[in-house]
Amino acid sequence: MTTVQEKTKGTGMASHLREGEHDFSLVLGGPLYQVFRRAHLSGDHLELLYRRVIGFVLIAWVPLVLLSLKGVLLGHEGRIAFFTDVEVHVRFLIALPVLIYAELIVNERITKVVRRFVERRIVSAEDVSGFDEAIESACRLRNSVATEVGLIILVYIFGLWLWHNRVAIDEATWYAGVGGRWHLTPAGYWYTFVSIPLAQFVLLRWYFRIIFWFRFLWQVSRLKLNLISSHPDRCGGLAFLGRSSYAFSPLLFAQGAMLAGIVAGRVLYMGQNLKSFQLQIAGFIAFFVFAILAPLLMFTPKMARAKRTGMAEYGQLAQDYVENFEQKWIRRDPLPSDEMLGSGDIQSLADLGNSYIVVKEMRSVPFGLQDISRLAIATAAPFAPLLFTVFSPEELLQEVIKVLF
Repeated sequence: MTTVQEKTKGTGMASHLREGEHDFSLVLGGPLYQVFRRAHLSGDHLELLYRRVIGFVLIAWVPLVLLSLKGVLLGHEGRIAFFTDVEVHVRFLIALPVLIYAELIVNERITKVVRRFVERRIVSAEDVSGFDEAIESACRLRNSVATEVGLIILVYIFGLWLWHNRVAIDEATWYAGVGGRWHLTPAGYWYTFVSIPLAQFVLLRWYFRIIFWFRFLWQVSRLKLNLISSHPDRCGGLAFLGRSSYAFSPLLFAQGAMLAGIVAGRVLYMGQNLKSFQLQIAGFIAFFVFAILAPLLMFTPKMARAKRTGMAEYGQLAQDYVENFEQKWIRRDPLPSDEMLGSGDIQSLADLGNSYIVVKEMRSVPFGLQDISRLAIATAAPFAPLLFTVFSPEELLQEVIKVLF
């Protein structure tokens, strides 16, 4: 069997991990990770978080401050000033650090999720080798130099094309003058060719990691899985997959923060009303929650099959048991009532009924309403401060009380 050390070769993971632990991380690998380690911005397991956050802020945001101040001193500052550009500050001071912090959460939780497939014997013993091959395949994609180089190329080609095709600037700003998006100030050049591409690269890198994760789950879903319909989690033993989606909550929060920054700029400085964005915000939240949970539906066919099989098997068991129960306690000559007191048959019938209810209530998806609501809240949280543009604090408190009570 391939050892863990071989599977994680080149990722910088500690070599003391024992063979057979099935360790896999979405984030402990790739060229950028190796650069961070060599630059002492990260340890083997993503230590030194504050260094990476400070480093990204120093590259993406601080130069914009300095160059914008220089523009003010030279009299080049437009009507829309840098320090009133909410979108920029939210993107680089909130969303970008959260995306970096998310690596710690994902590394901790997803690694445990991968182990559970084997520790809980959900992957059958004969398919453990196939499970290891899925891990190796995901590691190769995660560590690919071509992937990250391709992301950089994509950011500078497609990203700049999007920048060029955005709505024309009607008044001078801190980053560009009137007449087009390429009439850039010194701060604008850094913003266009360094800050925005950096944030886009970090975000796209996360998207590809999620793709690699769902590709791994798809490969696992094709293996022979030991799903038990009477499992109390009502998911055949796979409820931990729905809970694993919480690991991506920081990513959803960062995405929500970016959109909230755009909306805040339009509401605060362009006179637009927050209510005019409610459909876009609702659609945005629904889309990202769907994007995280929908791929888990790949386990639905096997979960549905396990439920059908369980219903048939427990139905037959229940039929046999109640026939014997009636024959013993109902259809024979009446006996003194105290003979049934303390009988194990009564308790066994109740236990069988409870097990049948669990099988009947088994879901065909490995997540529930609680999982959906938690992801939705994480995505919507950055929009909460914008409610103060519509309601006063007193009115907002009254609305919250109405909802809760």
